[in-house]
Amino acid sequence: MDLPFTHKPGRRERHLRRLHENPLFGWPPREVEPQALLAAQKADHDDMVAFRDHFRALIQRAVDLPPDAGSDEVLGLKEALERGYEQTFGLPEDHAEERAALKRLIDLTMKAIRRQAGADPLARQELDDEEAARAIHFRLLEQPLIADLLHPESPIGPQELVPALLSASEAEAAAACELFDAAQLAQIAASADALMERLSAAGAATETAAARLAGLRLALAGSGPGRTR
Repeated sequence: MDLPFTHKPGRRERHLRRLHENPLFGWPPREVEPQALLAAQKADHDDMVAFRDHFRALIQRAVDLPPDAGSDEVLGLKEALERGYEQTFGLPEDHAEERAALKRLIDLTMKAIRRQAGADPLARQELDDEEAARAIHFRLLEQPLIADLLHPESPIGPQELVPALLSASEAEAAAACELFDAAQLAQIAASADALMERLSAAGAATETAAARLAGLRLALAGSGPGRTR
């Protein structure tokens, strides 16, 4: 069945696209019902409309921040800006402009926090570590699978993690390997092996999934301590 999937979907529609006629999520493969797709598209669109109001409020909050604002107020704004930045990756359509604006404001708040930290070497090191971790986090969010996995209301259930990883693009799968430590990757690989064996016995075509599993094993072979989900 050809379904009217959109070109730049939100997180709910993205996951339905993963599920649609995908043997990794169940054999025989299931089709997504048109009504479910329409409901997901509407919910994603509603999130986008709500975000537009939230984005304007965030910008106004930043504009209204007094020059002598205390550290708690500045930190609160920074955290709200970061959450807004993360939220854009779960929305339909393109939000590069909003992300660029939020990133500029995050950088400005970090400069204010650094001024408040003064010359304290420990505080400066902690801020450096925070900025490095944020850069990695934001980079990983560029991959749709990562954005969906890390969303507070992720559409990907625990039992769907392995099928989602095996259905991912090469870039998504590589980024996903950065989320897990060696023990978690080993558990995922074992679950993936079991899934592939079941599908192979059923006669399902799993060439792409096999390639993703090979990449997962390479990541496992070279993995050190990772970041947990």
